[in-house]
Amino acid sequence: MLRAVMETPLHRIRARHTPDTITVYQAYPPQIGLPAARDGRFPEAWKRDRMTWIKPSFLWMMYRCGWAAKEGQETVLAVEISREGFEWALRHACLSHHAPGLHPDRASWQRALKRAPARVQWDPERDLHLQPLPHRSLQLGLTGEAAHRYADEWIVAVTDVTPLAHEIHTLVRARDLTSAQQLLPDETPYPVSDDLLAHLRG
Repeated sequence: MLRAVMETPLHRIRARHTPDTITVYQAYPPQIGLPAARDGRFPEAWKRDRMTWIKPSFLWMMYRCGWAAKEGQETVLAVEISREGFEWALRHACLSHHAPGLHPDRASWQRALKRAPARVQWDPERDLHLQPLPHRSLQLGLTGEAAHRYADEWIVAVTDVTPLAHEIHTLVRARDLTSAQQLLPDETPYPVSDDLLAHLRG
């Protein structure tokens, strides 16, 4: 008797989400991260004219910030934003690299990238040891209009999850992966139409 094997798609958004919101992660120095968590919005020191990257994957954020140990990334924030805003960003995003199957030529891609207020890259998802997995995790870069909308319109709540990062890391170092796994945020496939991601798979 043949049994169907369900494989994880290479490109799929996995995130903690509700009917109205999606949670993304960022890491900042304490002078930005702590006021943001306290006030539920970014302080004046947060620069809207810079590109900011948001990540729906908690473990990819841990890989990026080294479990909140890297300089300038000591405070990890869980930023709950509106799904409407998140999907606006996807709709207006461009892939961060040239994909021959999606773009007529490199010059066309470069023009689209320059115009786009958001960009997407897919990086290998990570396990509890921060080793790469076969499937990819979405990273969403916001600039210009998208960065302003993110900071001023989309944010619903900001939570400092640095203690959680440290607790999970301690369990991983103690080789208690079962307990560490139980503390991870519940990230499930994000319900998004194929049309919304068609221009971002490459």
